[in-house]
Amino acid sequence: MSLKSIAEIDIKEKKVLIRIDLDVPVTSAGEVSDVSKIFNALPTIHYALGQKARVIIASHRTGAEGRMSRKYSLEPVGRKLTELLDCEIYFPENSVGDAVKKLAGDMLPGSVMLLENLDFHRGEASNNDDYARKLSDVAQIYVNEAFSLSDQKRASLLAITGHFDTVCVGLGFKKEVDNLGKFNNPERPFTVVIGGECSLRKIELMERLIDRADSFLVGGAVANSFLKVLGKETGRSELDPATIYSVKKFISSSATRNIRLIVPDDLVTVRGDLKPDSPSFIISGCDIPANSMTVDIGPETRQQFAKNVSRARTVLWNGPLGIYETSGFGDGTVSLAGALCESEAFSGIVGDDTVRAVEGAGLDAGISFVSRGGQAAIQYIMDGTLPAIEALENRTK
Repeated sequence: MSLKSIAEIDIKEKKVLIRIDLDVPVTSAGEVSDVSKIFNALPTIHYALGQKARVIIASHRTGAEGRMSRKYSLEPVGRKLTELLDCEIYFPENSVGDAVKKLAGDMLPGSVMLLENLDFHRGEASNNDDYARKLSDVAQIYVNEAFSLSDQKRASLLAITGHFDTVCVGLGFKKEVDNLGKFNNPERPFTVVIGGECSLRKIELMERLIDRADSFLVGGAVANSFLKVLGKETGRSELDPATIYSVKKFISSSATRNIRLIVPDDLVTVRGDLKPDSPSFIISGCDIPANSMTVDIGPETRQQFAKNVSRARTVLWNGPLGIYETSGFGDGTVSLAGALCESEAFSGIVGDDTVRAVEGAGLDAGISFVSRGGQAAIQYIMDGTLPAIEALENRTK
């Protein structure tokens, strides 16, 4: 990516519009219940303030759908930002208009303004150029620090770039691209670990990586489709019939390319419905009884997975290997995370569930890169670009 980060351009005492993903959960009492997205943005905000820039933050909260609504106001986010930044934050009642322009014009170097929810205007979600132009009126420099949203077609991500002479990305955005880019031309051997839900999206990711990878390790619910195609019984386990044809093609393609495909040899299962206190059983051979369902990979499979990643030079992991949210069924996920911590490979984790599982086990510090990009990160790995990146690059050509 040829784009410059905010640290590579002159922003000293200038008005800087920073697009951030602050779409965070807020309780009925008006408190932000998950501050992780806010924390992710702090390095870029702190850097801008250190340069005495006039910082104008733009974001949205899902739910407004083009209507002014106090329920979806960014005011609770503003209060939390004030606390974390330890400074007063200007908070206008809108994101565009004369009052907002007046406030921006009165800002002193090193001050902060948080615009009201962009989704109060329909032009945001429809990538309307007129709304983007109005949004751009308050600043001289545009910074995209919303990598996790950069697969979306929003005015504050796409159309807005055409109204600035200077555009760049935030520190977190640059880190995402630099690290995820390593999977485009990975150091070999390259191992891809796929778990989580059973969906066509998972199979598509595997298909897009098939010419880059040396081996695939498949766990979680997505493994059920592979086991089904290989003639195994899957019992009551999660299974998406729409994936069967694609899985058949993938198994054939991987064999033709001499790519190693490792599916579970043993599984942890429960009988009947899944409950917190459900007794579990290990089944070897992976023929699951009709009254049972899989909840994790078994100990033999954990050893196979660990052995494979110990030999890899690059590892990409997307999707937990079991139902980690239920006590006792996250052992496979924790086992692989531990193996990655001991590995010398460059290891990257993408996907919100995988990140939560590894962070919950306290093993994220041992992973080379933990992506905060969600679905946008997966899209970037597959395509090598995102709509917002293309918009920024077109502006800098």
